[in-house]
Amino acid sequence: MQIEEYFNFLAENDIRIKGTRIGIETVLDEYIHEGKTAEAIADRYHTVTLEQVYATILYYLQNREKVGAYLENYLEYCRKAREEYEKNLPPVVVRLRALKAKRRAISNNSRPNIPKGGSASTIPPLPEDEQK
Repeated sequence: MQIEEYFNFLAENDIRIKGTRIGIETVLDEYIHEGKTAEAIADRYHTVTLEQVYATILYYLQNREKVGAYLENYLEYCRKAREEYEKNLPPVVVRLRALKAKRRAISNNSRPNIPKGGSASTIPPLPEDEQK
Protein backbone atom coordinates (compact mmCIF):
# COMPACT_ATOMS: atom_id res chain seq x y z
CA MET A 1 0.00 0.00 0.00
CA GLN A 2 1.32 3.44 -0.92
CA ILE A 3 1.29 6.02 1.87
CA GLU A 4 -0.93 8.35 -0.23
CA GLU A 5 -3.67 5.71 -0.16
CA TYR A 6 -4.38 6.65 3.46
CA PHE A 7 -5.64 10.07 2.37
CA ASN A 8 -8.28 11.82 0.31
CA PHE A 9 -6.72 14.73 -1.58
CA LEU A 10 -9.85 16.86 -1.93
CA ALA A 11 -8.03 20.03 -2.96
CA GLU A 12 -4.59 21.57 -2.81
CA ASN A 13 -5.45 22.90 0.64
CA ASP A 14 -7.61 20.02 1.88
CA ILE A 15 -6.11 16.62 2.64
CA ARG A 16 -8.26 14.35 4.77
CA ILE A 17 -7.56 11.03 6.39
CA LYS A 18 -9.48 8.48 4.35
CA GLY A 19 -12.76 7.36 5.90
CA THR A 20 -12.86 10.35 8.28
CA ARG A 21 -13.58 14.05 8.20
CA ILE A 22 -10.27 14.80 9.89
CA GLY A 23 -7.65 16.76 7.98
CA ILE A 24 -3.98 15.91 8.28
CA GLU A 25 -3.41 19.34 9.82
CA THR A 26 -5.37 18.25 12.90
CA VAL A 27 -3.16 15.24 13.54
CA LEU A 28 0.04 17.06 12.63
CA ASP A 29 -0.74 20.02 14.88
CA GLU A 30 -1.14 17.62 17.80
CA TYR A 31 2.08 15.83 16.86
CA ILE A 32 4.31 18.78 15.91
CA HIS A 33 3.09 21.64 18.08
CA GLU A 34 1.56 19.85 21.06
CA GLY A 35 4.12 17.06 21.25
CA LYS A 36 1.45 14.35 21.50
CA THR A 37 2.25 10.74 20.80
CA ALA A 38 0.51 8.84 18.02
CA GLU A 39 -1.33 6.83 20.67
CA ALA A 40 -2.59 9.98 22.42
CA ILE A 41 -3.77 11.42 19.12
CA ALA A 42 -5.62 8.20 18.20
CA ASP A 43 -7.25 8.20 21.65
CA ARG A 44 -8.40 11.80 21.24
CA TYR A 45 -9.83 11.38 17.73
CA HIS A 46 -11.86 8.20 17.85
CA THR A 47 -12.58 8.06 14.11
CA VAL A 48 -8.85 7.79 13.35
CA THR A 49 -6.96 4.56 13.88
CA LEU A 50 -3.46 4.39 15.27
CA GLU A 51 -2.32 3.14 11.86
CA GLN A 52 -3.80 6.24 10.20
CA VAL A 53 -2.07 8.52 12.69
CA TYR A 54 1.27 6.84 12.02
CA ALA A 55 0.61 7.08 8.26
CA THR A 56 -0.06 10.81 8.62
CA ILE A 57 3.15 11.32 10.57
CA LEU A 58 5.10 9.25 8.05
CA TYR A 59 3.59 11.21 5.16
CA TYR A 60 4.74 14.40 6.86
CA LEU A 61 8.25 13.04 7.50
CA GLN A 62 8.59 11.88 3.89
CA ASN A 63 7.27 15.17 2.48
CA ARG A 64 8.40 17.78 4.99
CA GLU A 65 8.73 20.63 2.52
CA LYS A 66 5.40 20.03 0.77
CA VAL A 67 3.46 19.28 3.96
CA GLY A 68 5.21 22.12 5.80
CA ALA A 69 3.95 24.54 3.13
CA TYR A 70 0.48 22.96 3.41
CA LEU A 71 0.49 23.56 7.19
CA GLU A 72 1.75 27.14 6.81
CA ASN A 73 -1.05 27.86 4.33
CA TYR A 74 -3.57 26.31 6.70
CA LEU A 75 -2.34 28.41 9.65
CA GLU A 76 -2.46 31.57 7.50
CA TYR A 77 -6.02 30.70 6.45
CA CYS A 78 -6.99 30.26 10.12
CA ARG A 79 -5.38 33.58 11.09
CA LYS A 80 -7.25 35.44 8.32
CA ALA A 81 -10.52 33.71 9.21
CA ARG A 82 -10.11 34.76 12.88
CA GLU A 83 -9.39 38.35 11.87
CA GLU A 84 -12.44 38.41 9.61
CA TYR A 85 -14.60 36.88 12.34
CA GLU A 86 -13.42 39.51 14.86
CA LYS A 87 -14.35 42.27 12.38
CA ASN A 88 -17.88 40.91 11.94
CA LEU A 89 -18.87 39.43 15.28
CA PRO A 90 -22.41 38.10 15.59
CA PRO A 91 -24.50 40.28 17.92
CA VAL A 92 -24.80 37.47 20.47
CA VAL A 93 -21.01 37.27 20.76
CA VAL A 94 -20.78 41.03 21.28
CA ARG A 95 -23.38 40.82 24.08
CA LEU A 96 -21.71 37.83 25.73
CA ARG A 97 -18.30 39.51 25.67
CA ALA A 98 -19.81 42.68 27.19
CA LEU A 99 -21.43 40.60 29.95
CA LYS A 100 -18.17 38.80 30.62
CA ALA A 101 -16.26 42.09 30.84
CA LYS A 102 -18.89 43.52 33.18
CA ARG A 103 -18.76 40.47 35.46
CA ARG A 104 -14.97 40.54 35.48
CA ALA A 105 -15.00 44.22 36.44
CA ILE A 106 -17.50 43.57 39.24
CA SER A 107 -15.50 40.57 40.44
CA ASN A 108 -12.24 42.54 40.43
CA ASN A 109 -13.82 45.40 42.36
CA SER A 110 -15.38 43.15 44.99
CA ARG A 111 -12.19 41.35 45.97
CA PRO A 112 -10.58 42.50 49.20
CA ASN A 113 -7.31 44.34 48.88
CA ILE A 114 -4.53 42.18 50.19
CA PRO A 115 -1.37 44.16 50.76
CA LYS A 116 1.69 43.03 48.87
CA GLY A 117 3.41 40.42 50.99
CA GLY A 118 0.21 40.15 53.05
CA SER A 119 -1.16 36.96 54.48
CA ALA A 120 -4.54 35.37 54.86
CA SER A 121 -4.77 36.93 58.31
CA THR A 122 -5.07 40.35 56.65
CA ILE A 123 -8.29 39.28 54.94
CA PRO A 124 -11.33 40.27 56.97
CA PRO A 125 -13.42 37.31 58.15
CA LEU A 126 -16.70 36.49 56.41
CA PRO A 127 -19.92 37.49 58.16
CA GLU A 128 -21.35 34.58 60.15
CA ASP A 129 -24.16 33.86 57.67
CA GLU A 130 -21.61 33.44 54.81
CA GLN A 131 -19.29 31.12 56.74
CA LYS A 132 -21.56 28.11 56.28
